[in-house]
Amino acid sequence: MATGIKDKVAIIGMGCSKFGERWDVGPAELMSEAFEEALRDAGVERKQIDAAWYGSCTDTISVGNSAIPASIALRLDGIPVSHMENMCATGSEVLRAAVYAVASGAADFALAIGAEKLKDTGYGGLPAVYKGTLNDLWMPHGSAPAGFAQLAAGYRSKYGISKEELKRALAHVSWKSHQNGVLSPKAHLRKAVTIEQIMNAPMIAEPLGLFDCCGISDGAAAAIVTTPEIARALGKKDMVTVKAIQLAIGSGVESGTNQWDGSYVRTTRAAVKRAYVEAGITRPREELSLMEVHDCFSITELVTMEDLGVSADGGAVRDVLDGFFDRTGNGVPCQVDGGLKCFGHPIAASGLRMAYEVYNQLLGRAGERQLANPTIGLTHNLGGVPYLGIAAISILGLH
Repeated sequence: MATGIKDKVAIIGMGCSKFGERWDVGPAELMSEAFEEALRDAGVERKQIDAAWYGSCTDTISVGNSAIPASIALRLDGIPVSHMENMCATGSEVLRAAVYAVASGAADFALAIGAEKLKDTGYGGLPAVYKGTLNDLWMPHGSAPAGFAQLAAGYRSKYGISKEELKRALAHVSWKSHQNGVLSPKAHLRKAVTIEQIMNAPMIAEPLGLFDCCGISDGAAAAIVTTPEIARALGKKDMVTVKAIQLAIGSGVESGTNQWDGSYVRTTRAAVKRAYVEAGITRPREELSLMEVHDCFSITELVTMEDLGVSADGGAVRDVLDGFFDRTGNGVPCQVDGGLKCFGHPIAASGLRMAYEVYNQLLGRAGERQLANPTIGLTHNLGGVPYLGIAAISILGLH
C-alpha cells in the first residue's frame, strides 16, 4: 500500500535567476545562474549530484528533446540527466521527479532545474510548439486568454455574481500581486499599479484586461534535494521537507461531456485532494501559512482559491475583496513575491520559482516581504487550459 513521501525528502538548496527580458544571456547562462546559487545554498559540490531532471518547453531546436543543453551548461558529466516537459506544469514535474528519486533511494542528491528563454522568440504569448490533433483540429484558433476568460463566464453563471463585482475582485488580485512584486528583486515587473489603472486597462478577452494577464519572461530556477538524514549530517539545522507532491492530468472529460460546468478546474481539485491526505492537512484555510499559485490570469488565481479548499465554493470573491489573501491581511497570503503577474512565465521555470519563494519564506530569508513565522506553504502549477490541462501541487514545510 502506498505510504506517500511526507518528510522523506529535504530541499537543501534552491536558486533562481533574475526574471525578465534577459537579452544578454541564453538558456545556459540562466541555468547556471540558478544552479550556482542552489549549490552554494546546499553546501555541496557539483560532483555530488547523482541525477538531474531538466525542464524546458521551447529549447528543442538544436538537440531535439534531449537533456544535453542542461548537461553541457552545468557540466553534469557522466550522470543521468533527463529532459521533461509537461506544459506549464513542467517546473513542478521536474521537482517531483527529483524528489521521487531521493525518496526511492535511487539517489542521495538530485537536481531539478527548469529554464526558458522566451523573449528572443519575438512571440507575444506562449510559442506555438504543441502540434497534433488537439491544437490543429480541436482548437486551431484558441488562445490562453480566451480559454481562461471562459472560466470567468462559467464562474459568474454558477454563482450569480455581477460583472462589476467580479471585475473588481479580479482587479484586487492583480493589485495585490503588483504591490508584492515591488519587494521582489528578482521579479520582471516591479511597479505598483492602482485599482483604477487595472479596471480601466485595455480589454484582452472579456473580462480579462491587460493587468489580468501575466507576461512573457526569461528565467530559470533550481532545487537540490536529499534525505533529511543526509541534510542533518551536512549541518542543516533549519530544514524544509516535502510534505506532498501530487499531479493530476485531464482525460478530456471536461471537453467531451456535460459533467463539468466551467466554473472550476477539475485537475486542481483532484491533485490537491490527494496532496492534503499525503501531507496530513485537514483544514487548509487554517493550516497553510502561504501559497504560490499559477496566476497566469487573475481569474485563475481567484478560482484556484476555491479549488484548493481555502475559500468556500462561491466565496473567493468576498475573500479577495476582504483582503484575506493580501500579504498584510488576516488570512493566507498568496503570491507574496508577486507571482506570475510580476515574474512573467518562463514556462518550465515557474513551478520551481514558486517553490523558491515558499522555501525562502519558511527559512526566514525573504527580506522586506518576509512573513511572520510561516510553517507550511503550498505551490500550485497549472498547464493547459481549464477544460483540458494539468495541475501540480507541492506542499513544503519546516521539519
